[in-house]
Amino acid sequence: MNIGQAAAASGVSAKMIRYYESIALIPPGRRSDAGYRIYGENDLHALRFVKRGRSLGFSLDQIRDLLSLWQNKERASADVKSIAMGHVAELNQRIAELTEMRDTLQTLASCCHGDHRPDCPILQSLAD
Repeated sequence: MNIGQAAAASGVSAKMIRYYESIALIPPGRRSDAGYRIYGENDLHALRFVKRGRSLGFSLDQIRDLLSLWQNKERASADVKSIAMGHVAELNQRIAELTEMRDTLQTLASCCHGDHRPDCPILQSLAD
């Protein structure tokens, strides 16, 4: 199938497929005699793998490592789990940071009268 068909079948845009090829995340599609990219079922599986990894928030480097492990039948599942648990730790850190930001903004917004007066604790906090 061509790149448009592969994009439709995998849910990854043609632009992203080209990008993933350019950074060697996935191997480049084979070329037809006319120079068009040609993709097969294995390519689609890899593209779907990347898409699912991205939807779980894995970085491209993490996905590269996971793809390598996925394709290695001699892999240790502990290696895969280590990457996943490292990502969980990163997500927990981000959640804590976002929760702190939300709580701070909520407090500042509750202190703001939101009326015609110019004094605003939100702006004052940003200026401090």
